[in-house]
Amino acid sequence: VAKLLESFQALLSQGHSIILVEHQMDLVARADWVIDLGPGGGKHGGNLMFQGLPEELTKVTKSHTGQFLSEIVKK
Repeated sequence: VAKLLESFQALLSQGHSIILVEHQMDLVARADWVIDLGPGGGKHGGNLMFQGLPEELTKVTKSHTGQFLSEIVKK
């Protein structure tokens, strides 16, 4: 993960943007912007649950991602 984050930072410092589909909460917590789809997967998902800062997602009680993220992101 550290090597991946280093590679991301190199790309970002050159002016690139990165769009990432990720379930690793350590990476989600470091995102500039999060789009959370849910509330579940497959036929139980696909609805926009949240978009914004990772810290704000932790306040969305209906978001499974927000619940897991709240264990990592300092409020």
